[in-house]
Amino acid sequence: MTCKILIVYHSQSGNTQKMAQKAAQGAQSIGNVQVFLKRAPEATLEDLLLCHGLVIASPEYFGYMAGLVKDFFDRTYHEARGKKEIFKKPYAVLISAGNDGTGALNHIERICLGYQFKKILAPVVAKGVVDREVLAQCEELGKTIAAGCREGIY
Repeated sequence: MTCKILIVYHSQSGNTQKMAQKAAQGAQSIGNVQVFLKRAPEATLEDLLLCHGLVIASPEYFGYMAGLVKDFFDRTYHEARGKKEIFKKPYAVLISAGNDGTGALNHIERICLGYQFKKILAPVVAKGVVDREVLAQCEELGKTIAAGCREGIY
């Protein structure tokens, strides 16, 4: 069985997109893993239900996640609620922040708690410039969630 990783992101400046793409690269480097890298408006409930692991990537705007990432949650929550495919679904977060990223991260984690997802990794938070070190962390996060989901660890 192929393991499916869904990466949902929004990006205006391109920073969060770079982070999401690096996580996708990392996940794709693991054998028998299929990655779905989707902009938040394009991600659907079906994508969420069919994936084995989820990465949410958002810039921080005014201490909050991007509105289009919130929209993804708003569009899927009601129908996803109570479905066995959602319960304890492993997830991780990427944040591109001008500040410290804690506002966006806290809101995303609170919503994921409502879905009953399972946080499996520390978030990658880029404060300011998205440099090589941040991108390496994103790639490692992608590899880790993919390998863990494929092996049934999460």
